[in-house]
Amino acid sequence: MKNGNGKANLVPVVEGILSIDPGMRFAAIIDLKGNISEGIMKEGKTSLKTQKEEEHFCRQVALRRKIRKQFDKSLGPVNYVHIEREKVTQIVVYPKRKTVYVTIEPNMNIKRKFEIV
Repeated sequence: MKNGNGKANLVPVVEGILSIDPGMRFAAIIDLKGNISEGIMKEGKTSLKTQKEEEHFCRQVALRRKIRKQFDKSLGPVNYVHIEREKVTQIVVYPKRKTVYVTIEPNMNIKRKFEIV
């Protein structure tokens, strides 16, 4: 599905990710350079970062993906990264050409978090 400028319309994908569970907070599709192709904060949730901080974080996600790739030969490729913080859980998944970044309420059951991944 493409939008008017010939790019893939990722809104339905991101909305689908957010609908997985009421505890989902934010979902973004990030290109390999760290640019946010599409990102949505779930309705009723408040961002814990400014937009500038979010953009910087996404660039860092792309950089860390490149760094982790250096170990693919010896350790195998990374499937996902799971970070537990006091205020939020962050999960980063590495499909082939994009990166999926989601934040989840930290009080969600850990078993449920793994089911989402």
